[in-house]
Amino acid sequence: MSKGATLDKSKKFAIRIIHFYSFLQKEKGEYVMSKQLLRSGTSIGANARESNNAQSAADFVNKLSIALKEADETAYWLELLYESGIIEQSHFESLYNDLKELIALLTASIKTSKQNQTNKKQ
Repeated sequence: MSKGATLDKSKKFAIRIIHFYSFLQKEKGEYVMSKQLLRSGTSIGANARESNNAQSAADFVNKLSIALKEADETAYWLELLYESGIIEQSHFESLYNDLKELIALLTASIKTSKQNQTNKKQ
């Protein structure tokens, strides 16, 4: 998939996280983990978007690597919410599956960019 697909998917995921955050607060009365989820889940797209204006190939990889770290943190908060019984399996699986796709896209983009950098040096 292209860089545009990663940006689009990460933005759509962020919007889902915003709505889920609202649900967690209003319907479940959960304020601490939901805030962490909101922060990390929206940060994925923000960092991916920042990669558009990277100053170098290394900066591009760095921005996507930060997005990948935020995605991993988001997975952690989703796992905690699910395993503690706060959210249902259907909510967990839906968000987690989207997150796994994002992680795969980010990982592929980082790998490709690193390979391109290596090929340019040779």
